[in-house]
Amino acid sequence: MLPLHGTGVLVTRPRHQAAVLCRLLEAQGARVERFAAIDIEPIDERRDWVARLGDLEKFGLIIFSSANAVRYGAALLEQRRDLPLAAIGPATARALNQAGYRVSVQSSEGADSESLLRHPKLNAVAGERVLLIKGTQGRELLEQELARRGAEISVAEVYRRECARPSEAEMRALETRFAAREIDAVTATSVEIAANLLALATPRLRRAFDTVHWVVPSERVAQSLREGGVKGPSLLARSAEDQDLVSALIRWRAAESGA
Repeated sequence: MLPLHGTGVLVTRPRHQAAVLCRLLEAQGARVERFAAIDIEPIDERRDWVARLGDLEKFGLIIFSSANAVRYGAALLEQRRDLPLAAIGPATARALNQAGYRVSVQSSEGADSESLLRHPKLNAVAGERVLLIKGTQGRELLEQELARRGAEISVAEVYRRECARPSEAEMRALETRFAAREIDAVTATSVEIAANLLALATPRLRRAFDTVHWVVPSERVAQSLREGGVKGPSLLARSAEDQDLVSALIRWRAAESGA
């Protein structure tokens, strides 16, 4: 029997980023329900950014904060393959590699800002110009810490994250799934996704959230759920990588079955 046989999982990634996780879960026997809790929209200001940033050679490092930053911001590089690029997390590095760019700075031990900040290159940025390509309303830890270390920071915000706007029919269908006990676990791969789910939840959904497990990539996300009043237990994955989320679910099911 497959390790996730019969396990219902609600996948909340943005629509364009959910397919791989869904396939991996289904391959392990899970029943997958999709409910995008966040929408990603490009900010079409490429010409403005190119004019504002000028020659990219002046930057000692160009950091991409996410795969979405690559999706909507790689065009700023104008096919230059000789620029020093950094990536937060393996998914971002893969996105740059697939776009034809080589990543020279990447954390080997995590997929968040804290991990990248521990890289030796980012401990020697005093006097350097650093460009951060990111989305709006993201964490400011990276730019704040690099500025504290003496770097001159420029920020290009190339996409915006918005709370999803599901239809009434989608919300009723989701309530029905929970009422029928067809969902055992919910993925929440960022603090923002967790907050959106709580904001969107009807009273019935909010009560149901306390009865399922939450798959999270960090204690920070788990803490945000607890602060939001969620009583359902958290399953801590090694990262927000698709395979790590699946592995966390498999470990949970194995522990429950005594395997």
